[in-house]
Amino acid sequence: MTSDEQRPEQPRPEQQRPEQSRPESSGDGEGLRDVTPDAVPDAVPDPVPEADPHRPDGLDLARAAARAAAALPGAAPVRRRKPGGGPRRRTWSTSSGAHPDDRDPQLLESAMDRLVASHGWELDLKVQGVFGRWAELVGEDVAAHCTPEAFADGRLVVRTDSTAWATQLKLLAPAVVRRLNTELGHGTVTVIEVLGPHLPSWKKGRFGTRDGRGPRDTYG
Repeated sequence: MTSDEQRPEQPRPEQQRPEQSRPESSGDGEGLRDVTPDAVPDAVPDPVPEADPHRPDGLDLARAAARAAAALPGAAPVRRRKPGGGPRRRTWSTSSGAHPDDRDPQLLESAMDRLVASHGWELDLKVQGVFGRWAELVGEDVAAHCTPEAFADGRLVVRTDSTAWATQLKLLAPAVVRRLNTELGHGTVTVIEVLGPHLPSWKKGRFGTRDGRGPRDTYG
């Protein structure tokens, strides 16, 4: 046996090196990498919110004042409308309930009666109605020569077209008063004042007689 055969076989340097552990690959096939401080990216600073620009119409000031008023103690809560709800419409009840009130349909006659009563026009309307029906109340013959002119404090003023008819109406005055009180109510007309026709002035110049007879009746 030779010396080479008796010498044990020495391991090679490549075989003596321990196997270095390799990082296990993840499921996606990429291995773990050593992270160095230089590889860490710089932190991005948070963006600074921009201040609301001032609006020339003053809407931002109004909103700020409204928020400040709502924050005061004892302030009423602010009702917020739902987005997209649209403008609110005020609705009225279509019925007035079990009892009648002013919202119920009213007749024109009843509405006019309440208006007249509230202004105290009852007597005036009755008097004007009598003036309009004068011919019906006193007769066609008397109405053709006598015309009512005014009524105040129970006194009815009637104008005649001649002195003869003025005298005639004075005789008929009691009957006319009764007829008018029937239409207007008892005690409405107390006296009839009869006036003659409108006569022109016969006075000429600056002087006149004190005890003279004056103008004669030439109109009837």
